[in-house]
Amino acid sequence: MGLKSFDDINEMHIDVLKEIANIGSGNAASSLSRMLDHPVNISIPYIGIKGFDAAYEALGGPEAIMVGTLLFLSSALQGMIMFLLPVEVACDLVNKLMYTDIKDYGEIDEIGFSAINEISNIMSASFVGAIAEMSELTIDISPPEATLDMLGSIMSVPSIYFAMMSDSLLLIQNELEIAGKTTKASVLLLPDMPSLEKLMKSLGIDT
Repeated sequence: MGLKSFDDINEMHIDVLKEIANIGSGNAASSLSRMLDHPVNISIPYIGIKGFDAAYEALGGPEAIMVGTLLFLSSALQGMIMFLLPVEVACDLVNKLMYTDIKDYGEIDEIGFSAINEISNIMSASFVGAIAEMSELTIDISPPEATLDMLGSIMSVPSIYFAMMSDSLLLIQNELEIAGKTTKASVLLLPDMPSLEKLMKSLGIDT
């Protein structure tokens, strides 16, 4: 019958996506730890299918100030992946990486945003890498570009892009512990349905 919408995703599909997210989260924590030269612990990820309105609420509401990085998937899989961090966490990460003392997001300069781009690229690429490794599919991602804005504005591009295909997305959330501080990092995975079906078939899951 195939996957025509997110309504067709069952518990078996979710279990596979959880395993991918778990591997991707572990890879991301290891890469981020090396980059920051600080231990990074990461929780077992939560993964759920959310409508856009529900995703807004789970992430703190459309007016929450976030750093969002949107990447396009191409080659074997088509779609988008978005990495989201609360702005205060982004400031902390820039401080650790750049040895600065930024206290407010208004102090983040071009070099700071380059650092955020690199962090976002590592986190997002870790998830995409986990998908590619498990499925043996070739997946390319576009260069990252961080945006600092209200969540509603950041998510306007994916919500418009996917309006004709689906009103849902895959929300992956982890708790990160870095130098004694705990925070949430979120990944929004928005594959088109043919790509999601191809992914499941490549992993031997009947759709």
